[in-house]
Formats: sequence, structure tokens, C-alpha cells
Amino acid sequence: MPAMQIPGPLDSVPVPRVSTPRADGRIDLIGLSRDQIREALAESQLDPRQAKLRAKQLWHWIYNRGATDFHVMTDIAKDMRGWLEQRFVVGRPQVVEAQVSSDGTRKWLLRSDDGQDYEMVFIPDADRGTLCVSSQVGCTLNCRFCYTGTMRLVRNLTPGEVVGQVMLARDSLGEWPSQPDGRMLTNIVMMGMGEPLYNFDSVRDALKIVMDGDGIALSRRRITLSTSGVVPMMARAGAEIGVNLAVSLHAVTKEIRDEIVPLNRKYGLEQLLQACADYPGVNNARRITFEYVMLKDKNDSDEDARELVRLIRKYRLPAKVNLIPFNPWPGSPYECSDPERIRRFSSLIFEAGISAPVRTPRGRDIMAACGQLKSSSEKKSRAELDRLAEEKQLALG
Repeated sequence: MPAMQIPGPLDSVPVPRVSTPRADGRIDLIGLSRDQIREALAESQLDPRQAKLRAKQLWHWIYNRGATDFHVMTDIAKDMRGWLEQRFVVGRPQVVEAQVSSDGTRKWLLRSDDGQDYEMVFIPDADRGTLCVSSQVGCTLNCRFCYTGTMRLVRNLTPGEVVGQVMLARDSLGEWPSQPDGRMLTNIVMMGMGEPLYNFDSVRDALKIVMDGDGIALSRRRITLSTSGVVPMMARAGAEIGVNLAVSLHAVTKEIRDEIVPLNRKYGLEQLLQACADYPGVNNARRITFEYVMLKDKNDSDEDARELVRLIRKYRLPAKVNLIPFNPWPGSPYECSDPERIRRFSSLIFEAGISAPVRTPRGRDIMAACGQLKSSSEKKSRAELDRLAEEKQLALG
């Protein structure tokens, strides 16, 4: 089985890049670029001119119209639709479980063709809706405050599995055909399970499909990629993807960040902040967002707030700080800072002229809030999950 080395001179965690063939031998078109669709058609003996035309038609039907059945593709001849159905499929992730929070947040437990489980979350607001997308099954970073970090890393998600989350969300929200206005799903954040920059190629290729003006057509200004600080990949992310950058900072001293974000032992604060300053396209209109989880008596003092301001000023960073009340999970070694302490921390940063809103926890009751994602397959037996999936199918008729 081929293994991909995680980027960086010292990283050596193997991440199997597995593509599981379908049992029926058909090729799933989700996640393929236009050229890859054309090549797949040509490899199935379609002549080059036909392959180019059909690839363009398929792209429109798949990403603009949300079609999963070749027989609805009315500008393709009927016999050609049959030919396509024999060889290809337009897939979606399997939904094992779907939950809705009391605040309207939705969480899906998804399963891949090779039986791996991962999660995605949709957070509705009055003026927008944000889809939190996973990039890996599990995570290798072991951030101490994060439930996902207690999982082992299984593998990277493929471009199709990343795009598939967006497609499935739009299916669920009834948002086909694609149009730029009036949509509930307006924003995407790569903040689900996994470190996106340790699955760079798949995340880049998936987001290019999401941003394509003839397809899903979501503006790069509406997409945010969050990293814990994989410094060697940050400039490349800015150059090749060009979306907004969020950085999981969470501490302002080496000692505390080494503890709660172990990646800091490899890429320290100075390296990370310099990489933020060098991020392509960063300016006052496209600020870097620093994510900062509020941990009681750990990183929430007045001194911590002042040091955060000092660092942002030192590196001349156009930045905002998202303060995240810690979301509890079973066995966590931390507590959330008191509300008054969070307000004080926020006000100190605001007084320095830097935006520091406190994020309202969403989806806590279904373990969908920040830092709470962990494949429910680790909490329920496989038999139980299979039973839930079967009940869902029966309910759908």
C-alpha cells in the first residue's frame, strides 16, 4: 500500500492514500476535474472530441445541477446515458447518522466505500450558513483540548470525499441548481476532522471544484482553511488555493502552546507568525483569523491577552481573534474559562484595536461544536451503526 510522507523535513507519519475500487467496477466522477473526467471517458474508448463535449456536459449536470442520475441529463442522447451508467457513477458519502441540535446545527456521520467514518457539520445563522468540512479520518496532531485529537489517524480523505461533503449538504438543503444568491450554504470552513495542510493535494483539488464558476461557484472569499501551523505548506496554500487563512493559535508562550498544540515543538510561534505575515494576499480586507480556545487558568490571563496583542503588532498582522469557549468532551483535562474572564480577555484585545469576538458555542448537545468532532464509530458498535443506517433507509421508504 503506498504511503504519503507528511510535508516537512522531520515529519514521517505515513498516511495511506487509499482509493477503494467500487465492487461494480464503475468509476465515481465526484472529485474529478474536467480534464480527469475527459480522460476517464477517453479511457473508456470515447473518441477525443466526444470525450471533451461529454465532460463539459457532465460537469454542468454534476456540479451546477446536482444530478446523480445520468438519465436526467436531457442534453445527452439516451443511448449515451445508458453507456455512461454502465461505466460511471455520481456518488455521495453514505450517511450513517444525521443529527440536528436544538440550535439548528446539523451533524452528519458519514462512511466511505472502505468503511471509514468521518463527520461534517452545518451551522445556520440569520445571514449565512457555514459548512464545516473534514479533510482526514482522524488526526495526527493530538491537540490536547480537541476530541478529534484523541483519535488515531486512519487516512486522508480523497478529493471526492471532500467535495462529497459539500454536495451532500446541498442535497440536504435543497440548493440545486447552483446559484450565487439566496443560498443557505454560503460559507465553507476546512475545520472538521484532520489537518488540511497534511492532505494538501486533495484539499486543493476539492476546493478548486467548489470555487469553479461553472459549478458549485462558491467565492474563495467565502472559504476558510484552518491550520494548526504546518508552516512549510502555508505559502503554498496561499499561492495554489488562495482562500482565507485561519490559524489555531490557542496560546502565546512556547511552554503552553507546546502542551496544548504539540506541533508547536516543531514549528514554533515565531516561525508560525512569520509565515502568517508572508501569507499571499493577506491585507486588511483579508485578515488572518487566529482561533483561540479559552482554557481556565491555562491561557486566559490578562498577561496572555496583552502578549497576544504584542505578537500581532510585532509581525504587523492584519488579524482578528476568534475566542472560543472550550467545549467539553469525555475525559478532557481542561475546563472552560469563566464567562467574565472571557469578556475581560476579549475587551483587552478590542481596546488595542483588534477585533476579538467571542464565538457562541453551537451544536454542543450533539457534540458538533468546535473541538468536539470525533467519529461516532468509536462510541457506537459497528452493529449499532448498521442498525441505525438500516432504520434510516426504512424511514425514507
